[in-house]
Amino acid sequence: MWLNQLFPGNPPAGNGHLATDNCIDVAVIGAGAFGRNHARVYHQLAQQGEAVNLAAVVDTDVARADAIAREYGTRAFGSVEQLIGTRREIQAASIAVPTVHHLEVARTLMEVGVDVLIEKPLAASLAEADELIRLAGQLGRVGQTGHLERFNPAVCATLPLITRPMFFEVHRLSVFTPRSLDVDVVLDLMIHDLDVVLAFTNSQVKEIRAVGLPILSGKVDIANVRLEFESGCVANFTASRVSTERVRKLRFFQPEQYISLDYGRQDVLVFSVGRGPGFTGTPSVNPQIKVAKAAITAEEPLHAELKSFLDCVRRRSRPLVSLEDGRRALAVALDIVAAIGEHGRKVRLDQLGAH
Repeated sequence: MWLNQLFPGNPPAGNGHLATDNCIDVAVIGAGAFGRNHARVYHQLAQQGEAVNLAAVVDTDVARADAIAREYGTRAFGSVEQLIGTRREIQAASIAVPTVHHLEVARTLMEVGVDVLIEKPLAASLAEADELIRLAGQLGRVGQTGHLERFNPAVCATLPLITRPMFFEVHRLSVFTPRSLDVDVVLDLMIHDLDVVLAFTNSQVKEIRAVGLPILSGKVDIANVRLEFESGCVANFTASRVSTERVRKLRFFQPEQYISLDYGRQDVLVFSVGRGPGFTGTPSVNPQIKVAKAAITAEEPLHAELKSFLDCVRRRSRPLVSLEDGRRALAVALDIVAAIGEHGRKVRLDQLGAH
């Protein structure tokens, strides 16, 4: 109802069809840890000459939004409705609110012509993810999922090296923080690696085996998962948010190669079986195995992600991580959560603390 009062008739088509040299006014919806980082990077991009203006920060905690707005020289709003009622020129937005509100906020923005980047996980359910995809298509809006690691320089450098990955070993360990406790560790941390491995394998998941435990919260805090793909590839994932150290590593084997990727160090090591004089690399302990480092240009992944999003807004192009990609990762993550629940019931985990 209020949309009709603010915008009589059809909602505006948005400002997505801008000339490429026009400045894009962006808003950050949600002033938590993720939202603060989005505001910081948009501000940095503007200072570096990118044609973008951080026009607003929105949060129901107005004091928190106001603190970030003052830091980065913009305005604070207490709701999306207040924002679009007074700042109609907003063309794009980062949505960093709790997952359960993604659909509501994204729908409101897309209906008034705003392109959106939605933090992971894309939605609280596959039905909501499908609705986001439908809305973006119907309204002609750019929709990107915030799977940050896809923009990690180490991941970008690995993509051209992929031939036929057959086995992955992935570890993502983090110390406990009170952040993101509305979802379990699969949707909080592991989903990053699920998205990357799905992009690397380009194959459907055939079988899931999973175990997980709540340790310090009411949700699963540590999980181990084995995925088998239709291609025959197998991937093992371990994710924990109760570790004493931070580890973010992905390693995989493919014919004649072993590749080790460190997300944090933005580093890729390639171990290859030498095939004649054309191979360039450093001999290892085994003279038949050569070691090389992939060429990488270091960059903050969020910096690269937001630049890519803004470029898609200007060009009206499909994002590197589309809403469909977000849905794919969410579908696997939810299947894993279900498998963890089934395993817990099978071994009667709920009764272990009763004695």
